[in-house]
Amino acid sequence: MTQARPLTPPRVPCDLCPLRRREGFRDFTGEELSFVSSFKFGELAADPGATIISEGERHPQLYTVLAGWGFRYKILEDGRRQILNYVLPGDLVGLQGNLMTEMLHSVESLTRMTLCIFERDRLTTLFRHHPSLAYDLTWIASREESMLDEHLLSIGRRTALERAAYLLAFLDHRARVTGAFGEEGPFILPLTQQHVADTLGLSLVHTNKTLRKLSDAGVLRWLDRGSEVLERARLLEIAGWQPTKEGQRPFI
Repeated sequence: MTQARPLTPPRVPCDLCPLRRREGFRDFTGEELSFVSSFKFGELAADPGATIISEGERHPQLYTVLAGWGFRYKILEDGRRQILNYVLPGDLVGLQGNLMTEMLHSVESLTRMTLCIFERDRLTTLFRHHPSLAYDLTWIASREESMLDEHLLSIGRRTALERAAYLLAFLDHRARVTGAFGEEGPFILPLTQQHVADTLGLSLVHTNKTLRKLSDAGVLRWLDRGSEVLERARLLEIAGWQPTKEGQRPFI
């Protein structure tokens, strides 16, 4: 597994951040932008499969995903992996390490990623002098909690077909809201069947059969390394789920 590469100084200044131009994100005020620009001190470039954060490590940085896809996961002693959630542009990575002595999960890049690097030591300044950004951090943490609630409900109570439909509908929606697909596509979810299996808690064989049912129903097209949602409304119907309308979401 490869390691991510720090890039200092950053190549994308905060005043030219592409996330600020996307409809799904709340922009900064002038004062907030000035602080965030000083808060950021570099970027991290990661190829697919690179380790961003390792469970058990004491991590001195925070990251915001600028581009690309990644995922949070834990591994049992026998090597079995559980993917907890996926990280997309605008998501904050590493906040847990600010409250615990060490990280309790790992983060790996799913595609090529760029992440903004922030100094964890300056978080006290953010909370002391920028209450609006402190509220944004609280919002981000609360949103992560609500997503994990939905994932737990899915694993605990949905059938295998409903679980798969929910996961793909959820990620398709998030990718569209955050601009992870890009403005003009292609609208491909970059998950392998092993990623889906490790997220849903199913065997690879069971996952393959389940995804084939969605494909046969015409709601999904499975590709060599990823899938494309063909019938979003039908996928939502199978999942028994509807996205929450949130308006513009904050990021740091």
